[in-house]
Amino acid sequence: MTKSRVAAIDVGNDSIKAIFGELEYELNIPNIIARDTEDRPVIGIEELDNKNPLDGIHIKVHSPALKENNVIYRVGNLATKTDNATELDPGSSKSEEDQTLIMLLATLALDAVQQTSFPKVKNVIDASYTLGTGLPLREVKEGKDAGYRSRLVGNVHQVEFLVTPKYQGIKVNIKFNEVKVYPEGFAAYINLVMDNNLKIINKDLIDKRILIQDIGGLSTDIAVIKNRNVDDDKAQGFNLGVSESLEAIREEIRIKHGVELDSRRDVVEIITRKNDRNHIMVKGSRTSVHDITDRILLDLAKKQYRLLRNVWQKNSQTEICYFVGGGSHVLKDYIKTLNNNLDGYNIEFFEDDKESIWMMANAYYKLIMDFVRKTEKPKEPVKVN
Repeated sequence: MTKSRVAAIDVGNDSIKAIFGELEYELNIPNIIARDTEDRPVIGIEELDNKNPLDGIHIKVHSPALKENNVIYRVGNLATKTDNATELDPGSSKSEEDQTLIMLLATLALDAVQQTSFPKVKNVIDASYTLGTGLPLREVKEGKDAGYRSRLVGNVHQVEFLVTPKYQGIKVNIKFNEVKVYPEGFAAYINLVMDNNLKIINKDLIDKRILIQDIGGLSTDIAVIKNRNVDDDKAQGFNLGVSESLEAIREEIRIKHGVELDSRRDVVEIITRKNDRNHIMVKGSRTSVHDITDRILLDLAKKQYRLLRNVWQKNSQTEICYFVGGGSHVLKDYIKTLNNNLDGYNIEFFEDDKESIWMMANAYYKLIMDFVRKTEKPKEPVKVN
């Protein structure tokens, strides 16, 4: 029987963050796909295997869980170079989109091809995973986590690498030993107060009344924590994320400056990088797009602040609100400025960008490892004659 490998995967709207095994491997792939043909043209095909596989993910995905099966895709960086690339749309449900499953399975396959513990016959690998992942609070409250889990468990999913560096021609059959789907707000709380062994590391927070505002690409979750649990009745999910604003910035840059950015991720890089923030190159000249980014992002920050204010009013004994997620990273400066000028709530951001962006994946890892530890059978004691 194939030994199951632990995987913790956050299918974020901007990118996939994944942690495998004993924390020995991480993957971060842009959440972008594009339909493609079997033989994509490659310049210098003989040099293909010298390139980074993550820059050339070209796969066919077979899964009973998909609405559209046996379709060929470019994934991640490779997909950004096409005219038909798709990113998740505002208003869509993560649990019901084929793109979520395609990204999840591609990420697992990229891990599986590097493992020697999985059986391999000719060019076919049989991989087994114990998966910890999550969905927005809104979707969990609607009961969509059960359907999402059932699409994964009990099926065999196959990812075939086509014109992909190093892995061309390899097929990976993926089975799930177990899948745990956690609400994203609860996961963020776990990550705040506990270490990898679920030992409490933040005693100051453990009994406080806390809000956790998780701003994603397509949605925002506000978890209400009291008595060390998420209050399901008070927790709220909203169809408001940063994707629409990033798309608006991208479009306005195209109209005003004639510059085509490949994806929303390019916009994120422009507004968050350390040097030359809010600047692009136009015909070789460094050009500010501050006017565009400030106007659009400030408008979104006001909407996010309104959500905070409304939820705080209904939970007046809240002591602190933590902003997490990739969207918080983008809006941090704008929300801080609004808060200083307006209500002055006790709010906190993570200054370490990676900590904020990887918070969900880290939390899923802690939770799934705890599940594995609890379900592993203790070894039989050795009998002494």
